[in-house]
Amino acid sequence: MNIPNLLTVLRVLLIPFFILLFYLPFHWSYLAASAVFTVAALTDWLDGYLARRLQQSTPFGAFLDPVADKLMVAVALVLLVGEHANLWLTLPAAIIIGREIVVSALREWMAELGARAQVAVSSLGKWKTAAQMVALVILLANPPALTVWVGIGYALLIVAAALTLWSMVNYLVAAWPHLSPSENK
Repeated sequence: MNIPNLLTVLRVLLIPFFILLFYLPFHWSYLAASAVFTVAALTDWLDGYLARRLQQSTPFGAFLDPVADKLMVAVALVLLVGEHANLWLTLPAAIIIGREIVVSALREWMAELGARAQVAVSSLGKWKTAAQMVALVILLANPPALTVWVGIGYALLIVAAALTLWSMVNYLVAAWPHLSPSENK
């Protein structure tokens, strides 16, 4: 177990505390939950940086890092959808979670075909992640009343959802030769 892997495990262990803080009946609970989410997002960047810098990439880290990211984001989106209960948050959340399921399945299937590199993470995915993380930090920090900050959070989440769809289409286009019926002949 190395430092990057410990940071990834920490991100998973933060999820129950994140949920608990979100639901505490105190005025500061939103900020506290947002702070925990922010720490998790920063450890995501830090563990990747350290793994590359210290040359400590491991199969365990390669497996758990994307799982930890998807768990934290999915939990945050589910909590926010329940709290805000509106189209402006629910539709982007459904798009983001749905895309993660589709792309994860596509990557797994492409790996079975020995073509995993054709659906590797792109720079578009990095922009999507940045918009998504900033949106979630803002939305988690604020109660579900329509304020300027919540409006900015919704706008960033919609941008993240659009980038999410765009990146999913790119992955599907890259994988299409392996998905089309003519490939099986």
